[in-house]
Amino acid sequence: MKRLWIAAALLALTMGASLWHSRHLEAFTTALTGQLVQAETLALSGENRRAEMLIRQARDQWLSQNTYLHVTLRHGDTDQIQIGFDEALQLLRTGELGEYAAATARLMADLKLLTEAEQLTLENLF
Repeated sequence: MKRLWIAAALLALTMGASLWHSRHLEAFTTALTGQLVQAETLALSGENRRAEMLIRQARDQWLSQNTYLHVTLRHGDTDQIQIGFDEALQLLRTGELGEYAAATARLMADLKLLTEAEQLTLENLF
């Protein structure tokens, strides 16, 4: 009987950690997406310096969580998002606003897909 309670406690702990991770990741990526939307609005109104600053801040926030993200997520996904930040910054610097908007849209979609992949749903379980 003691083994049953230990197993149940470990299962509950694992479930709790999984739920915390998905909520934390969702809040984190939502904040990053908000910054990207704000940066895109600034860039389209001609305020490229402020837009670049916001993208750099979002990228720095992403990088500040690098260890956690690489431990809990697939490396390919985290690397793709890092590349997306770098691509958006480069396109903004060159003034290619159409390409910049497309790169930002891809980056925001990648962030959303990453969050959805970590949610506890039947689709993700099976």
